[in-house]
Amino acid sequence: MKKGLFFLLFVFIFFLSTPSFSRMVFADTLNVVAIDEQQAKLEADLSVLEKEIAEKEALLKNQKNQTGSLKKDISVLTTQIAKAKLNIQAKNLTIAKLKKDITVKIGTIGKLEDQISTNQDYIGESLRKVRESDDFSFVEMSFGASTISDFYIDVDSMAQLEGSLQEHIADITKTKELTQKEKESLSKKQDAEADAKAVLENAKKKTEQNEKEKNKLLSISKNQEAEYQKIIKEREKKAAEIRAALFALRDAKSIPFGDALTYADFANTKTGVRSALILAIIQQESNMGLNVGTCNRKNDPPAKNWKVIMPGPIDKANGDSKRDDQSAFIRITQELGIPQEGTPLSCPWGKGWGGAMGPSQFIPTTWELFRDKIGNALGIKTPDPWNPKHAIMATATYLGGLGAGAGGYTAERNAACKYYSGRNCDNKSPANSFYGDQVVAKANNIQNNMIDPLKGL
Repeated sequence: MKKGLFFLLFVFIFFLSTPSFSRMVFADTLNVVAIDEQQAKLEADLSVLEKEIAEKEALLKNQKNQTGSLKKDISVLTTQIAKAKLNIQAKNLTIAKLKKDITVKIGTIGKLEDQISTNQDYIGESLRKVRESDDFSFVEMSFGASTISDFYIDVDSMAQLEGSLQEHIADITKTKELTQKEKESLSKKQDAEADAKAVLENAKKKTEQNEKEKNKLLSISKNQEAEYQKIIKEREKKAAEIRAALFALRDAKSIPFGDALTYADFANTKTGVRSALILAIIQQESNMGLNVGTCNRKNDPPAKNWKVIMPGPIDKANGDSKRDDQSAFIRITQELGIPQEGTPLSCPWGKGWGGAMGPSQFIPTTWELFRDKIGNALGIKTPDPWNPKHAIMATATYLGGLGAGAGGYTAERNAACKYYSGRNCDNKSPANSFYGDQVVAKANNIQNNMIDPLKGL
């Protein structure tokens, strides 16, 4: 047994000092150095581009302050296009940098998992040796040793083996913690890459639109100022049409888009959530005006009454629901001074409960959770879920709590999915992610085709 224990300890020490292990560490070091050099170059290139973008931004701001003219508009578009192209280059560099970071993270995770596996194998073998020693009694060990010194060497070797086992177990625990941190970091890098790609695609579309507009202006002769004025009037007409276009709201009357944008911009100042995303959620819930309150209206059948479509105290007591929306609905309507009967509510979907209120489609119990936050943001005591301004603030408040205020494709898409189902978007589960995809598409459309034209962006 003494020889076996010595051999096991020797193998452990040899593994740490073997030349092949040293060569592997040295090779890894060279790879890290090469990657660091590539990252440094990417960061330097990105810094140059960011400086150029800032210069274009300052130039663009100055140009927009000049008196309106054909030349001025062409200059603005030229600068916007140049800035957009620099942004595209910057995002491409950011994506390249993130790809390298992701590659490094994946490699690091792989090595950490290999380290865990190696330690687990060592522990398994060591435990087998310990069990063998346990089967060898103290008396057998003492009589088996040729001398007293050999006996103590055997005992000491076993103690060292058990101590080494404890060290390996502790190493596995630490390595697992480090592996988890690396995986979380990898997930963030992957989200950042998705965000950069989304911005890149949007920048390309915007550049194409600006190129078309610039070409249209360049086709006008300098002597055709009347033609230019015609274009100005067309823009003004389009802006007026956008402002006046009815923005459909669920369970409430449609309002002019200009008003909806004003409410969303105000909510943005309070929550940090992008105005286009707020309006996209409202639009998604309203389904382009097709979904109006179809339950609890006057003349609706008893099956659509609020007492039937919403869970109440009896349902909660019986374990049929975790919520008591009926009592919350009574409190909300009494506080607003409106009747329970005839106030439009959403009907149940499938086998679920109904009763969601107003454009933001908050269920009564959820509205009560956010009531004070909404009221504080609006500077009022009693917010109204059927009031468009209040509903838009409610949506922004809820989205802000779900992380949408961070901005970017991933944060906004996940917040939309949570708004719908309480869970992040999962590409493996289209039943959940479809909502986030549709909201992001609506937000980009509202931003590019409605908000930007109104604000001259």
